[in-house]
Amino acid sequence: MPLFLDLSHTSHTRARTGVQRVARSLRKALGEQALCVCFDPYERSWRPLSKAEELTLDSTAPAKGRGSSWSLAASLRGRMRRLRKKNDTLSALAPRDGGADGVLVPEIFSPGVARALPQLFAASPGPRVALFHDAIALQHPEFTPRGTVARFPAYLQELLQFDGIAAVSEASRRSLLDYWSWLGVSRVPEVAAIPLGLELPAAPTGPAPAGEPTILCVGSIEARKNHVGLLEACEALWARGLLFRLHLVGLAHAETGGPALARIASLKKAGRPLRYDGPADERALEEAYQGASFTVYPSLAEGFGLPVAESLARGRPCLCRFEGALGEIARGGGCMDLGEAGPNAIAAAVEELLVSPGKLAALSEAARSRKFRTWPDYAAELLPWMNSLGRHA
Repeated sequence: MPLFLDLSHTSHTRARTGVQRVARSLRKALGEQALCVCFDPYERSWRPLSKAEELTLDSTAPAKGRGSSWSLAASLRGRMRRLRKKNDTLSALAPRDGGADGVLVPEIFSPGVARALPQLFAASPGPRVALFHDAIALQHPEFTPRGTVARFPAYLQELLQFDGIAAVSEASRRSLLDYWSWLGVSRVPEVAAIPLGLELPAAPTGPAPAGEPTILCVGSIEARKNHVGLLEACEALWARGLLFRLHLVGLAHAETGGPALARIASLKKAGRPLRYDGPADERALEEAYQGASFTVYPSLAEGFGLPVAESLARGRPCLCRFEGALGEIARGGGCMDLGEAGPNAIAAAVEELLVSPGKLAALSEAARSRKFRTWPDYAAELLPWMNSLGRHA
């Protein structure tokens, strides 16, 4: 039997930041095993996704923002369905052969979805599992939007109603268990570290183009990604006469991305060889990797670090921190440590690869020699673990 896959947020946004990429990739990997559903706040119940919502999931167009949105037509349809209902049964969700064999929630769910989860749980006799991405909102509130910081303690409490939590890294697993221990929670779900899969390129990425090198940085423009530190480092190197281009790809966060956007604008105005594309579709992203000599990911806090793994899977070395979840990815080779990732450390690492072709070649070879698992590989580990769980509450 299939399982319910909650895509309440991702089915209403074209954003392709980390969580949304995970949700979309998991849907694709599960295929017919997933019965994709969402909580309709206008209908006030769970339902299968509409054709329009499926199209949103399939869209490759870059998003202008990361928030979810409901059209007027969708809200009216939801209200009409609610008025026509005689009861709140969820039988329409389940296949005719007896229901869904579990519930899987890959998103960081909203309070409204949290309140509705018992309805979804009641429609399936199988285990209930949530993915856990990170505890950055608690560990680094200075980098996090205020609303997220305020919401997060309640979200971590709501995770206790699940039978299992699939953390995306060992660092994320440890942070969740440490928080629950600090709260004094005596009965917690089983928490397993199941690292994410990757969408590998259709064809191997070729060698970096000859000529002036391009350094690529892929990631949302927000405070914790440390773009300001990277830009200061690059400006110092440009001022000393080093020749290279910096290419930035990522959706800007309205609340915490302002300082980086201002710095980008000032450097471009000064004529520095800096390109910022904003969010990119998958084709444009592959072209960016193809044109890069290496990548830099100066993030100060991560739950997993997809851009690091994706860079290595394309044979491009990556400069990143070796702490936490990023260290879990980096230790397999192809990376160079940024230490605390201050501007001086970033500048020193970038310069070393720019002026040391041998070092760059060795890291490139190490990256090409690595093997990364795909999303089907991830699903093949997740599902048996999920099926091994019992219902605990």
